[in-house]
Formats: sequence, C-alpha cells, structure tokens
Amino acid sequence: MTKDCAAIFDLGGVVIDWNPRYLYRKLFDGNETAMEYFLAAVCTSSWNAQQDAGRPFADGCGSLKRLHPDKAELIDAWFERYEEMLGGEIPGTVDILRELRSQSVPTFALSNWSAETFPIAVNRFECLSWFNGVLLSGQVKVLKPDRRIFEIFLDTFKIEPSRAIYIDDTSANVEMAVQLGMRGIVFRDSAGLRTELTRTGLLVDKIQGRLL
Repeated sequence: MTKDCAAIFDLGGVVIDWNPRYLYRKLFDGNETAMEYFLAAVCTSSWNAQQDAGRPFADGCGSLKRLHPDKAELIDAWFERYEEMLGGEIPGTVDILRELRSQSVPTFALSNWSAETFPIAVNRFECLSWFNGVLLSGQVKVLKPDRRIFEIFLDTFKIEPSRAIYIDDTSANVEMAVQLGMRGIVFRDSAGLRTELTRTGLLVDKIQGRLL
C-alpha cells in the first residue's frame, strides 16, 4: 500500500479512552461492587448502544428512570456529566495520526458514538478535528458491525475498499471491514498499530528516508 490509501480509525478504545467507570467510580465513592451492579443492571452497555444507534438521551434516560426512579440522578449523570467518562487520548495513537497527516495520508473515523455526546469529545480533543471525514453510528442510526454502516461510510467518502486500512479494537468490526475488501487491523496498543502500519508502507520517516 502507498500513501494514497486511506487509514480509517475507530475512536473509542483506539484514539480516545472512554469508560463510564471514570465517572461512576466518583459517584459511588469508590464502591466498586455497587458501581458494577449499576452498570450491569441499569445503565448497561446495551442501553448505551441504543443512544449510539441514534436514540435521544432524553428518551433513553427517561425510559430508565421510569424503571429505576430511585436511580434518577445517577442515570441523568450519564449525559449531564459525560465528559468525565473521557479519560484522555490513547497513548501513541495521536502521534501516529499526526504523522499520517504530515505525510498526506487521508485519515477518517468510523465510530459507534452518539451524535449528542460526540461534540463534547470534539471540544476537548483537538485530534478529533484532524480527520478528513467522520461518520458516527448516531448520525446514520446503524451500529457496527452491521454491514450497512460500512457501506454508507465507503459511499459517503468515495473510498475504494482495496485502498483502505480499517483499525478497530473490536474484532467483529474488523472482520466486517475485511469482508468488504478492506485491510483490517485489530488494535491492541499503539506500538502494535505502528508496526502494522509500517508493514503497509503508510508510515515513512521523511527525514531518514526509511520505514519507521
């Protein structure tokens, strides 16, 4: 592959460290058992996925508060204090993004993320504004690994699958990208990502004229 190929990044767990425990550990005063029960039984990952799929938080939180009225403040905190779930940038990944940009490699983002909360992350992390294009599940109301969101993404940005590398920390998402003709990388850490991108020829040390 050469630099006219596109590098497509998942965001949560690849570029940005997001975890509701960063917030709820504070709200539960460090009571891990109570916090984990709340995240497993009330504000669950499947519940949050519905907001990632386009359901408004007002509806999502409202439905939970009717079921758990005693947890109303904790439920509302998911949206109202969302920024506190953002731990920071994934070490090393932003450096890779910066290098790709400096070498004129097109970079894109395809993420399962609510369209309501994504602006909060954009306001905090400059790197999220670097991409040539971003497509969110919350915008198109389809979640990865559904084939349709990948097809919408490729059509929206006019990307030829054979000229793209897709990076995600969820193997099922990478598998779907590969099925559609992209090269896939399962993200484990930024060092491993750098190694994989080096093998493709996408990362080149301009100063020394050699692969990184």
